[in-house]
Amino acid sequence: MGVIFRRAAQEPTRSQVADDRESERTVKRRRFTVRPLTPDLWPALEDLFGKRGACNGCWCMYWRLGSAYFHQRTPEQNRASLRALVRRGPPPGLLALDGERAVGWCQLTPRAALPYLDGNPRFPRVDDRPVWSVSCFYVRRGYRRQGVMSQLLAAAISAARRARAPALEAYPVDTDRPESTSNIYTGIASTFARAGFTTVGGRTPSRPVMRYELRRRRARPQRSRPEA
Repeated sequence: MGVIFRRAAQEPTRSQVADDRESERTVKRRRFTVRPLTPDLWPALEDLFGKRGACNGCWCMYWRLGSAYFHQRTPEQNRASLRALVRRGPPPGLLALDGERAVGWCQLTPRAALPYLDGNPRFPRVDDRPVWSVSCFYVRRGYRRQGVMSQLLAAAISAARRARAPALEAYPVDTDRPESTSNIYTGIASTFARAGFTTVGGRTPSRPVMRYELRRRRARPQRSRPEA
């Protein structure tokens, strides 16, 4: 199979990012239902992602495949891969619903389930704990700046706790940093901070590794020293 090249989607401007960052403080919140992505909800996800597969035909395959999702695969192949994951289970993420209409998505999995993320030098492992990751968000146009991401994040924390994960990890963009990217599909650091996440690592200040602790770490017992 030959290499496939497609034009990259236009990224939002920095002013649009700033608007998104301020939105949840300035727009009246709406309440949405958040459910795991099970096979019966696949048509709702397809409708949410649309013909572009959310972004550039990704179908949320980036953290599993890296740039291969774009250069070596077609959008239809990515779609088929995500559908197979949904059919096989467990659910690879959460959907926010307004009635029966999907309006938002976040990928929620063990970190080890995302090979490209798990080996990415920008986000090295902090330790060997089997943490979960909330690694990608997508919100439908017309529903942005209405608290969808915050409600997905709150549901992700609850779902990871039920799964007995020791901690939930995220890899957002700190849009307060002048060198930050405008590509904010991993979320905005200030939103995670308001939810109780703290920075625990990361190679650059604009792309921190943040965590929400779900279980207290047990202190190692100190060995007693023999008496002299």
